[in-house]
Amino acid sequence: MIDTSSARADGLNKCPRCGSSEIQYSLTAKALVCSYCRHTWNEENAEQAFGLDSSIAELRGHTMASGTSDVRDDLTTMTLKCQGCGAEVVVNVAQELQARCHWCRQTLSINSQIPNGAVPDAVLPFQLTREEAIERIDAFTAKRRTFADGRFKQEYVPENVMGVYIPYLVVDGNMHALLQGSGEVTTRQYTVTTGSGDNKRTETYYDADVYSIQRAFDLLVDDLTVESAARYDAKDNQRATNNILNAVQPYDTENAVAYNSNYLKNFTSERRDLNVRDVDDEVEDRFLAIARAKVLPTISGYDRGVRWEREGVAVRGTRWVAVYVPVWLYSYADSAKGQDSLVHYIAVNARNGNTMGSVPVSHPKIFAVACAAGTVAAVIGALVGFGSYFF
Repeated sequence: MIDTSSARADGLNKCPRCGSSEIQYSLTAKALVCSYCRHTWNEENAEQAFGLDSSIAELRGHTMASGTSDVRDDLTTMTLKCQGCGAEVVVNVAQELQARCHWCRQTLSINSQIPNGAVPDAVLPFQLTREEAIERIDAFTAKRRTFADGRFKQEYVPENVMGVYIPYLVVDGNMHALLQGSGEVTTRQYTVTTGSGDNKRTETYYDADVYSIQRAFDLLVDDLTVESAARYDAKDNQRATNNILNAVQPYDTENAVAYNSNYLKNFTSERRDLNVRDVDDEVEDRFLAIARAKVLPTISGYDRGVRWEREGVAVRGTRWVAVYVPVWLYSYADSAKGQDSLVHYIAVNARNGNTMGSVPVSHPKIFAVACAAGTVAAVIGALVGFGSYFF
């Protein structure tokens, strides 16, 4: 276990220059800013601060940062003692990580990694401004307005976009991959014609040499990201188009900084509710997919393809870190359908601007276009047939 907890005690989270607790993250300065003395700074790079940049090849067993510990659902409140006036302030940690002292008005922060999934090891701060996100959402929807549902066009308000920190588990892996199977190389290609008249058929046949193939190699995976909030799990799309979050990756998680609750101020955050064991199988599947991709350049000579009959990865060691990544998120639900409406999301990666989403479509419009296309094809076919007959 790597201890990534802050050296600061819960309570006052002060400016390092003047001691004020009035701190917030500025998108203009791309840094934390003290509202009193205007001092700007950022927390230390998390990888360097906690030794998470050590060699992946040396990993053995499971190394876990303290922010990845199992989530406890029963932890909902914490009581903080204000270091300014001594008052006791209750914080609902299921919903927020900061509160104001009701006597001296100082901001009190949760700095310890409470085991409810709300405090990660590191934070990847926002880079894109709200205005830049709105521009990208506008451009995304503009390309899809032709078939967009009419009510969506009327109710579309991109200014409602929200800045959200989404919890991810980031894993490094040291493993040995083994893939065994067979590959085919074409030696001859020929055609055979059978029947006559309307029953005439021509088929193409191939002769091929079949080879036994094995690939065994060591594999190092750096910063594989996995969603750790069940609400945004890509497998659950019954109520919302959650899978779009995967489409706006990658995130430069190597630039994440040590957790400071002030990065979250003025943004919302989703609490992690999946543990390492909940995503372990998915991670191993991704490791295997990476291994398959790694061997592709070595099997290009098998022009008839390769079929893997035995494959797997033996994981020597992993390293897990909990990171908040920034997303500008726009959501839309048809007001006429109420709770039964599918929630459509448009997400903007707040680091590199990658944008993906879902826009509700008008099925009558699509049907009309399909019918029109079918009619045109039928007319063209008739004209061609008539011309052939006339000739």
